Amino acid sequence: MTEGTTRPVRVLLADDQPLLRTGFRMVLGAEDDLDIVAEAGDGVEAVDLARRLLPDVVLMDIRMPRMDGVAATRAIVEARLPVRVLILTTFDLDEYVVGALRAGAGGFLAKDVPAEDLVTAIRTVAAGEAVVAPRILKRLLDRFADLLPDPSSAPPKELGSLTDREREVLVQVARGLSNAEIARALSVSETTIKTHVGHVLTKLGLRDRVQAVVLAYESGLVRPRG
Repeated sequence: MTEGTTRPVRVLLADDQPLLRTGFRMVLGAEDDLDIVAEAGDGVEAVDLARRLLPDVVLMDIRMPRMDGVAATRAIVEARLPVRVLILTTFDLDEYVVGALRAGAGGFLAKDVPAEDLVTAIRTVAAGEAVVAPRILKRLLDRFADLLPDPSSAPPKELGSLTDREREVLVQVARGLSNAEIARALSVSETTIKTHVGHVLTKLGLRDRVQAVVLAYESGLVRPRG
């Protein structure tokens, strides 16, 4: 880290496979702005360490003994700890995905994500934003497409509080675009998009981009692409 930068992002690794934890430690340990503070081998230990150490981000395996990643995430969120959770799964589409997002996970990635994308995701989640791998989101929403509302039906009342540009930005967020990508698509600055996203979250009473994505699809504002 260079002089004048903020402190490193403190990360807790939670995975029941020691070999994978070692791999994550090697990847993350090479980054000056990331600090591995502890490792947990199951969900119960992850929650305990999160309470005691208050890491910025828990890198959480979704399938672990004693307590799975969904339950562990819910426990951390319900305890109102200043801790964000980034869920990892071996599979593109996991039975626990919806539960993890609803439990309050700040991000969801596949374990085969490239190292640089994992590092970026940790930084993003630590900054209070959310990350969902586009392929996971697409397959998840495709699977549950039949459960989503008819797009011809009236949108929920809360969406009426958004301006046309804010609704446009929400649609792009729901399609998995980053602020920079949305800015390029709409020919405006990234700062402007960040402001619009903030307004959307505030007006709709949402915690982060993950909840915005879920709302956009549940309301029928956006539907999975065929």
